[in-house]
Parts: sequence; C-alpha cells; structure tokens
Amino acid sequence: MDEDIKFIIDTTKESMDAALKHLEKQLVNIRAGKASPAMLGSVMVDYYGSQTPLSQVANVNTPDGRTISVQPWEKNMLQEIERGIMLANLGFNPMNNGEMIIINVPPLTEERRLTLAKQAKAEAEEAKIGIRNARKEAMNDIKKSDVSEDLQGNAEIDVQELTDSYVKRVESILDVKEKEIMTV
Repeated sequence: MDEDIKFIIDTTKESMDAALKHLEKQLVNIRAGKASPAMLGSVMVDYYGSQTPLSQVANVNTPDGRTISVQPWEKNMLQEIERGIMLANLGFNPMNNGEMIIINVPPLTEERRLTLAKQAKAEAEEAKIGIRNARKEAMNDIKKSDVSEDLQGNAEIDVQELTDSYVKRVESILDVKEKEIMTV
C-alpha cells in the first residue's frame, strides 16, 4: 500500500477513535439510576480563587447504589463543594453533615429514563457524524493523492469498511447504555 494512502487511513482511524472516546466520555455523564463517582465528574469547585475539578479537592465514593459521599481533604472546603454541586445543576440535593457531603441519588422516573435514553441517542448520533466526517475527509484526501485508480478504489473500500465497523461499535455502545438506563 502506498505511504500516502496508509497515512490517510491511519489518520482516519485516529479521528474515528477520538469520536468513540468522546461518546464514551459523554455517556458516563448520563446517569443510569445507580450512584457513581463519575456523576460528579463535571463538578467544579472554587479552590482558593481557581476553578478546580471536585476530584482534586475531595474523595468521592459510593458506599451503596443510592448514595454518593464526598469527603473533602480540607474541612473548610465543605461549603464550596456544596455550592459547586448545586451550580453543576445535576438535580442532586447535597447534605452537609459537617464532616462530609452526602448525596442521595433518587431512583429515576420512567419519564426521566426516556429523556436520558433520548440524550444517549443524540450523543451516539454526534459520534456517527464525527465518524462520517472523518470518512468524507479521507475520501477527499484519497481522490487528491497521486496513486493509481486501483489503489484509490481499494483505499476507498478500506475507508468505507472502517466507517461501517466504527458505526457498529457506536450502535453497540448505545445499546448497552440504553439497557442500563431503562433497567429499573
């Protein structure tokens, strides 16, 4: 295979991998009923004047499937952590007991589950768009390359097969997440 074509296909694969990684990161933030430290992944806390991720100022645990506990490394951070959780607008009601913050994760209603499933579908669609854009770029680059028509045709087939396999992976990731969301 020509070096240019190999480079185009490798670059396309990297772009598609990035789309998959982004999808997985986004789906972690969509909660599926069970408490998880990742639910607070987007929470930022004012730590001595700078916005800092919650995980860098406190220990976040899940003692059981319905509770998240946040143990700050400095007691004076309790109010800031509580404020950060409220500002993140995650629908949680943090309780401060003077030592740590406890969050009870309410079970999801059927309506909320459907909304979350729809959100997961939208994220998957975004990933597919990213994959298709990578394919489009690759096809354009292949057409511009100085190789024989046979090599171009083979490379286009390779890129299409790569695209199909990544779209299938997105579908299977989405199926798993939807099952997780809809399971009571």
